[in-house]
Amino acid sequence: MVEAKRFRERCLKSERIYTGKILNLRRDWVALPDGREASREVVEHAGAVAVVALDEKGRVYLVRQYRYPIGRVTLEIPAGKLDPGESPEACARRELREEVGLVAQSWEHLLTFYSTPGFSDEIMYLFLARDLSREKAQPDEDEFLEIISLPLQEAVNKIWTGEIKDAKTIIGLLALRYKVTGQAYSF
Repeated sequence: MVEAKRFRERCLKSERIYTGKILNLRRDWVALPDGREASREVVEHAGAVAVVALDEKGRVYLVRQYRYPIGRVTLEIPAGKLDPGESPEACARRELREEVGLVAQSWEHLLTFYSTPGFSDEIMYLFLARDLSREKAQPDEDEFLEIISLPLQEAVNKIWTGEIKDAKTIIGLLALRYKVTGQAYSF
């Protein structure tokens, strides 16, 4: 922790720029470790979860959806934003049921990571869901999703071909592959 002090920036002043439904934006003025000052723009986010759902046949569940900010259709693991006061596991259970129509009897927290710490405080909790049973999916009214299930290795291959570019999905699939096989990738 002594080493971290060497890099620490101290907030001098903070200004709220925007308050939104899923994120807030603020500008901070900070004192740098060498005494100079700089500004930082910070996207504040409540946090999120992502779920790698693995069935008894070794298949994982993904959703295909249009992502407006990048103007493309993506292939992603189920995920969503934490509601106020909601635990990460409760959120993961809710998102898996809503987006994919699956209920899992077995849950394991795999990883916690920051999605983009260069400008956002969003933290993501990654879960493995097993012992799956089917229910009717109930996506949010503004979500249009196609549910896809693939063998884990086929999903991992889509990372290397560039079909999967979403960071949480890449992390989730590679973490699961490592957990299942002891190997992060193969050539």
